[in-house]
Amino acid sequence: MQIGQVAARTELSLKTIRHYDEVGLVTPSARSAGGFRLYTEGDVQRLLVIRRMKPLGFSLEEMRELLAALDVIADTGAVPEAVAAARTVLAGFHERAEDSCARLRTQLAYAEELTSLLESHAG
Repeated sequence: MQIGQVAARTELSLKTIRHYDEVGLVTPSARSAGGFRLYTEGDVQRLLVIRRMKPLGFSLEEMRELLAALDVIADTGAVPEAVAAARTVLAGFHERAEDSCARLRTQLAYAEELTSLLESHAG
């Protein structure tokens, strides 16, 4: 897939996808004869992981760490110790994601309360 198709699928901007390439988070799997970035379904899935992490406040380095752990888990030839370490990393990220979701739910509840208050006074 070309970058425009990937942008549409992931709802990320072209600039953001290029930035993730520049910082080494998601490198296109190939380049066309004309030098255009070409992405696989696996590349799209990596971008979707990043997109899900971003609103939860994870840093680029944390995104890199999580993606590396996912790569180890997906590697059928990985040694058991590496898989165990990757699972530990993922468990830590899971806990942080749960905490972030709880904070966002609280913020959303406050926003909905304000919306209701404003609606009652506007009408």
